Amino acid sequence: MNTDKHGFTANALPTILAGVWIAAVTNFCVTAAHAQRPDEAAAFPSRPIRIVIGFTPGGQPDISARLIGPKASESLGQQIVVDNRPGAGGVLGARIVAGSNPDGHTLLSISSAHVVAPAVHARLGYDPLKDFAGITQTTSAAYLLVVPPSFEAKTLKELIALAKAKPGQINFSSGSTGSGTHFAAEMLKVAAGIDVVHIPYKGIPEALTDTVSGRVQFFMSPLASAINLVRDGKLRALGVSSAKRVRAYADVPTIAEAGLTGFEWDSWGGLLAPAKTPRAIVNKLNREVSRVLNLPEVQQRLTSLGAEPMPGTPEQFDKLVADQLAITANLARKAGIKAE
Repeated sequence: MNTDKHGFTANALPTILAGVWIAAVTNFCVTAAHAQRPDEAAAFPSRPIRIVIGFTPGGQPDISARLIGPKASESLGQQIVVDNRPGAGGVLGARIVAGSNPDGHTLLSISSAHVVAPAVHARLGYDPLKDFAGITQTTSAAYLLVVPPSFEAKTLKELIALAKAKPGQINFSSGSTGSGTHFAAEMLKVAAGIDVVHIPYKGIPEALTDTVSGRVQFFMSPLASAINLVRDGKLRALGVSSAKRVRAYADVPTIAEAGLTGFEWDSWGGLLAPAKTPRAIVNKLNREVSRVLNLPEVQQRLTSLGAEPMPGTPEQFDKLVADQLAITANLARKAGIKAE
């Protein structure tokens, strides 16, 4: 039997060459298919785009979606509709989008509540990482620790001292169990070593209303939602959760400055699409949303609300979500929060 230096028989060479040819043709077809994918983006969008928000109007995901929508509609050539579907700390809205057709026409505007949800809900009905494709982070903002004007604690140190003197008697509100506002307060609770009681509401507006009335004693509110109430004297601000003071509200100290050294917990927002949305469409949406976030009038509006525009790549946003999932899981363990 004649063999070449590699050990192949002469009779086997035609079969081997045929296999090589088939593999080459297959690779060419796959490459060609990938090369055609930008055509999907060229035809997108073919109908109105829906941005689902798992909260009532007025929160950070709602505000950013309503700022982005009209500007993006102009260049995309299709209407962008904001669809509020509140419930379970954003879980109901996330379920809708996770189960939607992955064609870019149904998106999810989220807050940091998206990464809190697994810590408080045993049955989400979706995977917060695997069932979504990041488009971009949209904003970053501080939480604002607010109390009613009538509340006896005038500073953060006084609030902590009062809570320690009256364990289990001080209440705090949140936009819902598992929301970003809930975990911001839980982080404050752990850092200060205080025993305070969580009172969840349907949304941020309702939580603010009962804080203004004095039914609850404090609220870690998204800055954009509470700042007008602070300006009007209906709430008192004790501190912001960011590492540095917010430029537009420089008279409000950071929580770290006010007595909890090292405290930092930002609220952030972003846009997600269902997993398996074609990458060309994800990239097109990323470019368009980033363009809108870089418009001077949009930046000015966000800054006036105490938020910073934070456009980035889809990969950067996917990493942020993954990292934050780990952080909130650890905080839930420290705070003794169990998924129900």
